[in-house]
Amino acid sequence: MQKPPQAVDFALKETSPNIGAGAVPGDKLSSTYDLVEQMQYLYVRVVKAKDLPGKDVTGSCDPYVEVKLGNYKGITKHFEKKSNPEWNQAFAFSKERIQASVLEVYVKDKDVVADDLIGRALFDLNEIPKRIPPDSPLAPQWYRLEDRKGNKAKGELMLAVWMGTQADEAFPDSWHSDAASVGPDAVSNIRSKVYLSPKLWYVRVNVIEAQDLVPTDKSRFPEVFVKAVLGNQALRTRVSQSKTINPMWNEDLMFVAAEPFEEPLVLSVEDRVGLNKDETLGMCMIPLHIVQRRLDHKPVNSRWLNLEKHIIVDGEKKEIKFASRIHLRICLEGGYHVLDESTHYSSDLRPTAKQLWRPSIGILELGILSAHGLMPMKTTKDGRGTTDAYCVAKYGQKWVRTRTIVDNFMPRWNEQYTWEVFDTCTVITVGVFDNDHIHGGAGGSKDSRIGKVRIRLSTLEADRVYTHSYPLLVLHPSGVKKTGEIQLALRFTCSSLINMLHMYSHPLLPKMHYIHPLSVIQLDVLRHQAMQIVSMRLSRAEPPLRKEVVEYMLDVDSHMWSMRRSKANFFRIMGVLSGLIAVGKWFDQICNWRNPLTTILIHILFIILVLYPELILPTVFLYLFLIGIWNFRWRPRHPPHMDTRLSHADAAHPDELDEEFDTFPTSRPSDIVQMRYDRIRSIGGRVQTVIGDLATQGERFQSLLSWRDPRATTLFVTFCLIAALVLYVTPFQVIALLMGLYVLRHPRFRHKLPSTPLNFFRRLPARSDSML
Repeated sequence: MQKPPQAVDFALKETSPNIGAGAVPGDKLSSTYDLVEQMQYLYVRVVKAKDLPGKDVTGSCDPYVEVKLGNYKGITKHFEKKSNPEWNQAFAFSKERIQASVLEVYVKDKDVVADDLIGRALFDLNEIPKRIPPDSPLAPQWYRLEDRKGNKAKGELMLAVWMGTQADEAFPDSWHSDAASVGPDAVSNIRSKVYLSPKLWYVRVNVIEAQDLVPTDKSRFPEVFVKAVLGNQALRTRVSQSKTINPMWNEDLMFVAAEPFEEPLVLSVEDRVGLNKDETLGMCMIPLHIVQRRLDHKPVNSRWLNLEKHIIVDGEKKEIKFASRIHLRICLEGGYHVLDESTHYSSDLRPTAKQLWRPSIGILELGILSAHGLMPMKTTKDGRGTTDAYCVAKYGQKWVRTRTIVDNFMPRWNEQYTWEVFDTCTVITVGVFDNDHIHGGAGGSKDSRIGKVRIRLSTLEADRVYTHSYPLLVLHPSGVKKTGEIQLALRFTCSSLINMLHMYSHPLLPKMHYIHPLSVIQLDVLRHQAMQIVSMRLSRAEPPLRKEVVEYMLDVDSHMWSMRRSKANFFRIMGVLSGLIAVGKWFDQICNWRNPLTTILIHILFIILVLYPELILPTVFLYLFLIGIWNFRWRPRHPPHMDTRLSHADAAHPDELDEEFDTFPTSRPSDIVQMRYDRIRSIGGRVQTVIGDLATQGERFQSLLSWRDPRATTLFVTFCLIAALVLYVTPFQVIALLMGLYVLRHPRFRHKLPSTPLNFFRRLPARSDSML
């Protein structure tokens, strides 16, 4: 089913940025950082000072440095009562905003009333050297301080001044002139940063049995189960079928843990003594760092652990030593890949254990250039709309965050990042967010999502630079909105073509997923736990990658019910089946002789294939080859992007969107919930009918030989005997030829009533008449 193209405003646009990729070979500027536009900066690194004179009454000084260029002014932290301070702070001034010809560096003494000038150093911008990586960093020098009149003052200042680009090592940690309004406490929240996801492990706990339990009430049969807790994850076994003091389970419990292991695994054996009332018979704690690590399916050694029990005596907790034990088999599974993303767009498929990794097959380079047309995401105190945008890119275990461009609807980042690629059937995700933690955002404030882009690496040609402007689309309760566009440059470089092509023969996931598969329910629960662990760990970094950002990038809520998404998936299935439907319609036209010449040609082809059956498979594969070659002319020239038509986002009903954005459990009024419940019931009724019809057809096939209808089975068995005898004595080619000619017969020899076999099949009994 061919869908109409989406609106031009939501489409991908090819761009031609002024980047180094494709420049003259050997040009130093294009050899590094070649997927972004060059941005020139004036760098000032203030290292330290010495022999500063005291300006206070006490004879001490509280020095700090002020770096001034035109209207821009950067300030270091100040030290109290220190004449030889060390700052080691860098400042970056954007060259395109420079309106002065002199750089002024002041050393001042912080005072309550007015800060005193200790001395200054002046630099002519025309005399400042230029540095291009990979040149070594410019060595800082000592400069004698001067007073305002140009006379020598007491004290010296060590600093380095140079012109460079955003490829400079000092760039990420520098104070930036375009963020001059950001207070010193919030500077860390606007810097670029690279993060690594924690190393995740599956923890398998095989609870085998327990021995010599001591229940409080010995007059009853104990109903014992084992409860296991790891952090905020809690699982329990079923109640043991052997209701004795030596219960058995032999049941697996699966958890997710992250290195470094911070919390132990706590196991407790509990007795269900009443409704919602459990009694702890003993417990033990197992630190995960001592647990055996398993790389394959070979069973690990089991172990017996002593159970401890605590009681309160005179307000004090005392431990009772007794002989109860629990038999376990516990291991860290290194052969699985811990899924922390949706399987449809995973960025990493490697197993946890590094020993099992295959060599990389290439390099992915991403240049985050700029955005334009961004919408105002918040309002300042004076009522003006503003956006403080930054980007986050995630591929594999590596997350990158660009610096925040303050108060700009057309931010230019021009930052380039690199990832190793181990599998091309993976997806890189780039998200754009508004930083709400610059100007003292409230504790509960969240960074707003502006939009995101997903790019599957297998759709990229090797060694080609893709430069496109991607629309940033966000779904709101009021509908889909375009919040701007982001310009990216992308290049996948293949290091080994043979290894990359050989990768297509390997299973998508590590082999443990197929040797010892986990159930779908288990994988969903474990994925949710893994997402929570990753978001919690990254939110504790500095600057934090906040929980709402990580959850949006990982699509935490992709499993929630959505009427819009259900419709989109239905039409995706119809799109897949549309080819078969088109072939069916074409064959129906052949059978009905709509075009006699085509039908005659099909008759001739059919007769040739029947007489020479060895040509059937070569003909099929040759036909597929020709279709592939023909479609090569119309192959996609750009990466895929978010499609509003495919997602049914541009035609969704407001109530469907309101339902999609509803919380879980619902927070809507009872009448709306009742209406939606009735709608789900009506949809469920249709699905139920379709499933019932499918079951009926299957049961009719079963009843052919089940003698449920003795006359129908007698007829079918007799037909099978006659057919067997005829086929024994008649060549198969004759049978195939007669059947083909019968199917392709002229409409003059057809009638509109259903065929005899179909009439017979529809009369067969099903079990639907036994349904209540």
